[in-house]
Amino acid sequence: MKTKFRFSTILLAITLLINSFAINAEEQTKKPDPEKDKVLIYVLKNILTRGHFVAKDLDDTFSEAVYTSFIDGLDPSKRYFTQEDLKEFSKYKYQIDNQLLKDDLSFYNLVYNRFLSEMKKAKTYYGSLLGQPFDFNQNETIDLDYEKVPFAKNDNQLIEYWRKQLKLQTLGRIQEQTQLQDEKVKKDKNYKVKSFTTLEKEARAEVLKNMDELYVRIEELENDDWFSTFLNSVVGAFDPHTTYMSPNIKEKFDQEISGKLEGIGARLQKKGIYTHVFELVAGGPAYKQGDLEPEDIILKVAQGDEEPLDIVGMRLDDAIKFIKGKKGTEVRLTVKKKLDGSIKIISIIRDVVELDETYVKSSIVEKNGKKYAIIDLPSFYIDFSDESSRDSAKDMEQEIERLKAENVAGLIVDLRNNGGGSLKTAIEISGLFIDKGPIVQVKYRGENPVVKEDIDPKTQWEGAVVVLVNEFSASASEIFAAAMQDYKRAIILGGNQTYGKGTVQNVLPINQFYPKYETDLGYLKMTIQKFYRVNGGSTQIEGVYSDIAMPSRYSYMKFGERDLDGALAWDKVPQAKYTKTNSYANFADVIYNSKQRIAASANFQLVNEYAKWLKKNQDETLYSLNSKKFFQESDVKEAEANKFKSVFDYKSNFTFTSPLYEQNLLKADNSLSDKRIAWHKNLSKDMYISEALNVLSELKLKDKSTIIKN
Repeated sequence: MKTKFRFSTILLAITLLINSFAINAEEQTKKPDPEKDKVLIYVLKNILTRGHFVAKDLDDTFSEAVYTSFIDGLDPSKRYFTQEDLKEFSKYKYQIDNQLLKDDLSFYNLVYNRFLSEMKKAKTYYGSLLGQPFDFNQNETIDLDYEKVPFAKNDNQLIEYWRKQLKLQTLGRIQEQTQLQDEKVKKDKNYKVKSFTTLEKEARAEVLKNMDELYVRIEELENDDWFSTFLNSVVGAFDPHTTYMSPNIKEKFDQEISGKLEGIGARLQKKGIYTHVFELVAGGPAYKQGDLEPEDIILKVAQGDEEPLDIVGMRLDDAIKFIKGKKGTEVRLTVKKKLDGSIKIISIIRDVVELDETYVKSSIVEKNGKKYAIIDLPSFYIDFSDESSRDSAKDMEQEIERLKAENVAGLIVDLRNNGGGSLKTAIEISGLFIDKGPIVQVKYRGENPVVKEDIDPKTQWEGAVVVLVNEFSASASEIFAAAMQDYKRAIILGGNQTYGKGTVQNVLPINQFYPKYETDLGYLKMTIQKFYRVNGGSTQIEGVYSDIAMPSRYSYMKFGERDLDGALAWDKVPQAKYTKTNSYANFADVIYNSKQRIAASANFQLVNEYAKWLKKNQDETLYSLNSKKFFQESDVKEAEANKFKSVFDYKSNFTFTSPLYEQNLLKADNSLSDKRIAWHKNLSKDMYISEALNVLSELKLKDKSTIIKN
């Protein structure tokens, strides 16, 4: 008899099981915590084997997948491990499953400690190699397809790998500086040209500086960071979208899916030992306060009246923890100003910072005397912790209502580069375009699919709709696009097919299963369901095929879910009961006309040729390290690239404007105004938007009294 689990039952069973495995948790430190690591392994393997969509045995096949993934994750460029190391590691290749069942971390400890040792040795490799000139007269090559390049046989060959990689980096910088010199000579005949020897020396110094900075960042990483890599090799053996998230990563995940954070509203970056301000978020607390500027260096951080903490030399993630904080609290930053180098203390009251680029926005354009609107939906965002806050469904409904007030005749919903987000909002947004009915089917492991419906009979938008997608449109984007296609409510326009992610993940706090452990153990984002279209087909692997496919730069690239190792397979379930809207009188004719235009378009023909060229370059991974041949090969590629210089030099005659409600906002916020001007300029140069407008303007709605639903 096969037992069917509801997920709440699974959670209860795992919690009871894990409570019997108790240890005393100590305060988290930067030192390795073997007991914590064992707890994480114990919890994760039990959650996964009971709750993941796929019932997977911890067997030799699983063990081999973890083995390969972890070693590749630590050393993707074959810079650290040798075949001698691999021979030693390989005794565990088919034993990791057995070790995990015993909460034994012997494999991890062996590989991790060897990795730390090899990293220390590598610093001497690159320092010594960059300390003397390279011989660029040698006829030798380097292959950058590291998947097929074998691990070095021994340390001598490993140093040779390093030499070639550093030589290529140096050669690339020499080429860049040579080209810059050529440009300067064209402008100034008296410009003093540097010799190849000088350029080579400067290039090596620059590569050395970059390597040193890279290793500063690497050395900031702690055991927890590397152990997270191992945990992701374990959980990723179930499928590519099941991941372990440390507390820091979970915080960033929440920020991305909600489109907001609490803090000062500044993007920071590490340069050497200093934390620099990279950018201020428009409308955020730091932006409004006015004293903090891009390129300022933050030296110390104080919480209110407390003593300041020196953050010089601190890793960026840790520094950010002290700078961010709850709404209404004060942070005092000791800052070295970019202009005059003066030291200044800046007090900022933290607040909720909304990241405008993640939110719905719209633009209005006229064509043939009618108004049309483009709605840009960057993600299906929601804040699960605050139901009263804005989300993508509420914002879409409001945006459509505002556009209806301006009498727009049709909508383009732009989902390009929208990687998904909340399933809930995808269902609600789909419901804005139909009366009511099924939107998507979801299925747990071993259970029948459940139909998720729009139960609101109200149709927010009854006019013509075009949905614009590309190869980066994924997950919730595919749910919406598939529903619109199955109902024949919209024409789907874009790349040949969307990304192909047809799985649903749930984020589980690991402490929920191990409440006796006081330290935050992080989170598991686990695939618990697959979703299916209302027509029964899965979007997994296949994605959504466009009604009208347009050439793009990604047309021939290996791309999408179908190219991920371990991706779940395509399948189907019975069709749900739904009624097509049959909204349009000329659906097939509009698609035919668009395909004819695209085939005859010189712009799209050039994009197609460009896509083929990009694919050819992607497949060419062998580079000469002889300077003469390298420059010759580069000149050939540059000549080929020049053919495609104008590939996206497109300019329409359309004028895009913000909707009326936004006009006063733009007057009050120069930063927002600048962003909209830039967006509208890009829309006018976007051939995909232009074709979407052609399609939208041709669509004719049926008289409601004549619509036959099926």
